[in-house]
Amino acid sequence: MSTRAQIAIQTGPKTWAHVYCHFDGYPSHMLPALARWTPEDILTAREIRHVSTDALDCFAPARAPVIHPEPRCDFCHTYVFAQGRWIEWRAD
Repeated sequence: MSTRAQIAIQTGPKTWAHVYCHFDGYPSHMLPALARWTPEDILTAREIRHVSTDALDCFAPARAPVIHPEPRCDFCHTYVFAQGRWIEWRAD
């Protein structure tokens, strides 16, 4: 079974693009794998099967990111770029 995740990237004052990641979305994998990638890299990928330190395995054709006014957790985990690094986001 896949651990689905999303990567939320702020693109405006109240606009967050949510990029889907299909598997290996658990924090112990995603946080080290995301460390190599910028928010721009993730936005360019658009829809991701798997994130690794070597490559972004993307769907082709890829669907555009879903846009929300704030980060959300629609899948198992959500990651955001904050203070120069990727973190797991949790709704408080």
